[in-house]
Amino acid sequence: MTFDEELLQDAEDDRQTVEFIQAHLPQELKERFTEDELYYFLDVLVDYYATSGILDAEPDEEGCINIDIDDIALYLSKQAKKDKMGIFDPEELRWIVEAEMDYAEQCDE
Repeated sequence: MTFDEELLQDAEDDRQTVEFIQAHLPQELKERFTEDELYYFLDVLVDYYATSGILDAEPDEEGCINIDIDDIALYLSKQAKKDKMGIFDPEELRWIVEAEMDYAEQCDE
């Protein structure tokens, strides 16, 4: 696959992820988050996974890695404030984190 093809594939993956997240948010949150904000949070999630060490964590006996969704949601909230994207409630961001994880799990199956 060429570099351009990889970029197109990444963009399509992001589009599908954002579409999945939008479809799985509670109705009141569908109106709260714009598509651009969901793309932003998706990028921040990728950054979190890459820098937090979570991808290098050792799985338990069942092959699972303990992931603290509340910690990730708090990170997203702090990063959005730092990046001047706005003030977001970590409780609301938790829905985005869970939906992204559900989508990733679905893709792995």
